[in-house]
Amino acid sequence: MAKRQSLKGRVTAKIEWVTVNDRMQKRYRYQLTAPMGRIFDPEFKPELTPKEMLELGVFCGKYMTDCRKEFPASWFKKAKLSAKGSDCSLNYFGVDASRPLSEWRKKGWIHQDDPRGWFQWYCRYYMGRRLPEEDQRQIKRWKAFRRHINQIKLNCEPGDPFCRPRQRQALLHWAYDSRKI
Repeated sequence: MAKRQSLKGRVTAKIEWVTVNDRMQKRYRYQLTAPMGRIFDPEFKPELTPKEMLELGVFCGKYMTDCRKEFPASWFKKAKLSAKGSDCSLNYFGVDASRPLSEWRKKGWIHQDDPRGWFQWYCRYYMGRRLPEEDQRQIKRWKAFRRHINQIKLNCEPGDPFCRPRQRQALLHWAYDSRKI
């Protein structure tokens, strides 16, 4: 591991390499160049960490079951995961709010470095990986998803978690804390 220098010459983090071997990627390597959970793009302000999202219940408990070695063990201590398959009762709002991966691919939402999609990108970004062009694309998508917050505010009484649960669950999938709307 090499040390990374900040603009002022101080050591800010060690540069690390991560090698991924899971069902979707074999021998994929990426570099961590930022401290975990810090130095985000100023326009990217997620309300939930990946760990918080997994604890709340996202993606019907199926998203991260084969790639635990890539991320900190603490993310999985209270994570709501399903060993057998998709179980949407594990989602915070108890509903399915995802589209199939085949649709994500068809629409061009998947980048080759993150074959699982936005949440995989976010987990790796949170860990400290930076891919400037892809980061900008994903942050733009994240910002566009905010429109769902406005729909909930326009159509629901404040604090009513039973109004638009699918939309609220989808917002959780994008690191927006829809429990607070």
